Amino acid sequence: MLDVRKLSLLCDLERLGTIAAVAQVRSYTPSAVSQQLSALEREAGVALLERTGRRVTFTAAGQVLARHAAGVLSALEETGAALAALKAGPAGPLRIGAFPTAVRTLLPPALVTLGREYPALELMVTEVDPADAPAALRERRLDVALLNDYDVAPGDVDADLDSVPLLDETVFLAVPAAGGCASLDAARDQPWIMASAGTLCHEATVRACAAAGFTPRVRHRADDFATVLALVGAGLGVSLVPELAAAPTDGVRLVPLGLRRRTRIAYRKGAAGHPAIAAVVAALTR
Repeated sequence: MLDVRKLSLLCDLERLGTIAAVAQVRSYTPSAVSQQLSALEREAGVALLERTGRRVTFTAAGQVLARHAAGVLSALEETGAALAALKAGPAGPLRIGAFPTAVRTLLPPALVTLGREYPALELMVTEVDPADAPAALRERRLDVALLNDYDVAPGDVDADLDSVPLLDETVFLAVPAAGGCASLDAARDQPWIMASAGTLCHEATVRACAAAGFTPRVRHRADDFATVLALVGAGLGVSLVPELAAAPTDGVRLVPLGLRRRTRIAYRKGAAGHPAIAAVVAALTR
């Protein structure tokens, strides 16, 4: 019998490419990952990996097993959802991850509704950048997450996850009200306020400016949009702000751009029928 936890590690290796990367996301040592994969090979009775020094590649059998393992994990998720549906109603812990703007605006009314309708649900919310949320879902640190992407920075299709659309927003250029720019092109020589490197907001801004033919000159870095708008209002730079975060702020003019940000509700493949997941999706879409 093949161990499900070891199959999950094999899927991670196929996705991430190296044992070191698998060890990092799983908080294991590389040695522990290697030992688990070796044990999986013994269970399978066939070589799954070819090792050359520190490098590993999949054998033909390894590729077949990794492909089928993804289906097995999805089927187990679906089975768990079907069993949970036989209970009286949504109950137990449910871990929700969302980006900060959504935590402030979208989640509170949904959480109030869920708490009133399903008091047996134990709702737990964590702020997480959309770039980190897929891994948190796969590793079962989250059960539901709000992901987003931009038309200039589309998200990758993740074979391990399913999602439903939630929100489509306009992206604004936030400029000082006094003498601010009226277009993205006009902002090419302005100091920019940008999110931290590695975040989706940072990548979207870089790509939007590149499409306009320039590289933004970064003066300040801030990940909280309220902080960004305060800096813009003080005349310290310009920035891109999605509609959900575009609160009226003294000294700030918001110029709508032909850019869109899309938010979706994501969960592990096979989990859509779980009553707690379905309840969260329904509350958020309402």
